[in-house]
Amino acid sequence: MKKSIFAVCDLEASYACNLSEYMNERKNTPFEVQAFTNLESLGKFTENNHIELLLISTEAMCDAVKDMDIERIIILSDGEAVENLEENPCVYKYQSSDSLVAEVMNFYARTKPSLNTMFFCGSKVKVIGVYSPLNRVGKTMFALTLGEILGEREKVLYLNLEDYNGFETIFSTSYRSDLSDLIYFARQKEGNLIYKLNGMIQTFRNLDYIPPAFSPGDLRDVGCEEWLSFLGEITSCGEYDVLILDIGTQIEDLLQLLQACTKIYMPVLEDHISRAKLLQFEKNVNALEYSGIFEKIQRLHLPGWRDRRKEGNLLEGLVLGELGSYVRRLLETGEEKADEE
Repeated sequence: MKKSIFAVCDLEASYACNLSEYMNERKNTPFEVQAFTNLESLGKFTENNHIELLLISTEAMCDAVKDMDIERIIILSDGEAVENLEENPCVYKYQSSDSLVAEVMNFYARTKPSLNTMFFCGSKVKVIGVYSPLNRVGKTMFALTLGEILGEREKVLYLNLEDYNGFETIFSTSYRSDLSDLIYFARQKEGNLIYKLNGMIQTFRNLDYIPPAFSPGDLRDVGCEEWLSFLGEITSCGEYDVLILDIGTQIEDLLQLLQACTKIYMPVLEDHISRAKLLQFEKNVNALEYSGIFEKIQRLHLPGWRDRRKEGNLLEGLVLGELGSYVRRLLETGEEKADEE
């Protein structure tokens, strides 16, 4: 399907070209991005093409632009007051590219109708759940390594649904918005979730991810039907082949969410206490009549891993280390260990 056109028009040629290049390099951009450095070329382009969204500097904006085949216009402001442009929203021009794009996508998401997509069970997207009723089993490191390796040949989106995820420390960054904001936006049902999502996506090497919720309470009151509707909109956008859900133990309606997954990886341990907890999980699944989940679960005995941040990037160390070899073998053969002769 042909993408809608996002245009950037700025008389400062380097700015227009750099911003459009940045957007085109984002692998999840839902637009075809075009750069223009004068009104003449912009006008000629719109004679044969419809522009869905135009980002234009205050110096370039004029009445002639309003007569062009352009659906929505956002003004690039340098911080000074903008006169006679009240009908168009403004974004500050000299901010980081990712912040600017997030702001633009947030506006666009609120003006674009929702897809009204429901459950993702019939989606072509492979939904992989990573869950364990046990703690400290390497679940998140496995999920990130899995996503990184799958991302070498497929488009992968990772969502962490844990109470305390530690991502700001793991990735040595801070997030302006996170999964909580996306869920709140979806609840309003006043815009298109996909474009809001596009402005929030973070990319690490081959893996895209949504910054996880900072406050644990934001996830505990999300019910199964809401999760399915929310995830259904994400899978319907056609941008991803695989969705990885790193699921915590406090998720409401946990078993219903697991049941909707295509595949479930469950890291386990074999000590007495761990086996007792796993047995209780199995009894609970059977008591609530969700035994079909067992057909999707593959139990894993993960190898140990070493924090290599002093030697380089944490995820790179995982992918290139023993856990990375383990995941590659698992994906290639479906088994944890190579056949022994």
